[in-house]
Amino acid sequence: MGKPTGFMEFERLAEANLPVAERLKNYKEFVLHLSDDQAKTQGARCMDCGIPFCTSGCPINNIIPDWNDLVYRGDWQNALDVLHSTNNFPEFTGRLCPAPCEAACTLNINNDAVGIKSIEHAIIDKGWENGWVVPQVNAKKTGKKIAVVGSGPAGLAAAQQLARAGHAVTVFEKNSRIGGLMRYGIPDFKMEKSHIDRRVTQMEAEGVTFKTSVFIGTDSDIGVNNMATTTITPEQLDKEFDAVILAGGAETPRDLPVPGRELTGIYPAMDFLPQQNRVNAGDALPEQIRATGKHVVVIGGGDTGSDCVGTSNRHGAASVTQFEVMPRPPEQENKSLVWPNWPMKLRTSSSHEEGANRDWSVSTKAFLGSNGKLEKLLCARVEFKEGKMVEVPGSEFEVKADLVFLAMGFVNPVQKVLDAFGVEKDGRNNVKATTEGANAYHTNLAKVFTAGDMRRGQSLIVWAIREGRQCARAVDEFLMGSSVLPR
Repeated sequence: MGKPTGFMEFERLAEANLPVAERLKNYKEFVLHLSDDQAKTQGARCMDCGIPFCTSGCPINNIIPDWNDLVYRGDWQNALDVLHSTNNFPEFTGRLCPAPCEAACTLNINNDAVGIKSIEHAIIDKGWENGWVVPQVNAKKTGKKIAVVGSGPAGLAAAQQLARAGHAVTVFEKNSRIGGLMRYGIPDFKMEKSHIDRRVTQMEAEGVTFKTSVFIGTDSDIGVNNMATTTITPEQLDKEFDAVILAGGAETPRDLPVPGRELTGIYPAMDFLPQQNRVNAGDALPEQIRATGKHVVVIGGGDTGSDCVGTSNRHGAASVTQFEVMPRPPEQENKSLVWPNWPMKLRTSSSHEEGANRDWSVSTKAFLGSNGKLEKLLCARVEFKEGKMVEVPGSEFEVKADLVFLAMGFVNPVQKVLDAFGVEKDGRNNVKATTEGANAYHTNLAKVFTAGDMRRGQSLIVWAIREGRQCARAVDEFLMGSSVLPR
């Protein structure tokens, strides 16, 4: 423990952001990581609890007190080693994770939590700046070949772990660039894609082969965001590889089938967000969905909806309104009731700070327009009575809208892929597999495993990394009889 009284002496310090007017001019990251002295001070606030609830609150069980203490002592390189021991990609989580570790921080019971995420961000950025992040090549090869379908965080984590175990790993991605929904679903202003590119370079040096624009299934017609030019069947993978990991995302969006849904101007969020990322990467999209000068309504109050808000503001939308069907959460959670669990409370993102009209307990009853074009929404207030959501009588109202983005979450993976493999599904049409026991992450097919959103449904990047790592160990045990990979 670096400073026993640090939690009493120092206050939490949040990372700084560039001013709104400046960051709206581009799609660059605008969060500035802590200076060395600031990170040291935040590390000093860690109480080194006898039972570190932050570690159990973190899905990948980061050894947080240890690297907090190392940062306090100025031992950044060892802090990076501890961080990497549980997390393959801290530059992703240090930017994108909602930080359930901080909600579980013991200091959070009656004070402000330690700025764990900001320290993680500072550690990994310093690691890259100083050249400490290098390929870990296993010179001893096993001769086993593994295919990973999907290049999001679950697929990348599994691939890197297995390559470091000495296996020959090939990652297949249907889009033209590696990263999955992390590449195409996360706006660049939240994470620039150079962070993915340098990890890909590291993994290639470690022996991972990446094949892009390849759809695994029976055809490549899977929607507007697909850029596949080649199809490989599951039978071909079965013949060529010793094991296959299905690690795609939960990409089927939840729709809103109300009257007027056929009007033009209504799009799933994942038709909108990937286009801007592709344009930022240099792709030419002659029919890009643009919010410039339009009245935008985002339906859905989660992170994807927030990303639509931020992107629309950068387009120069005339107005942005975000609706959530659930009630407005409290400003502050009852910590004594919910700690150390993730609390339900009002969260305002950087995109909201850039400009948005937010409203809760709003249900969209119909899309209204003329000549096949959207013009406005018919909405109503809702409330919960006896556990059911009901419309408030006389609460109907209309909202002007030229453009609507549906950001209500994702229901399951692409079914064509699952059907092509013939894997057993659970009740939510995800791939059925357990996470414990001798058959962990194993599907009903002898050589096929699964991890991440394709198994658990829509979730966080940090959960995907956890499952990718654990699935890698399961595959290694399956192929070799035992494994030294961490679980």
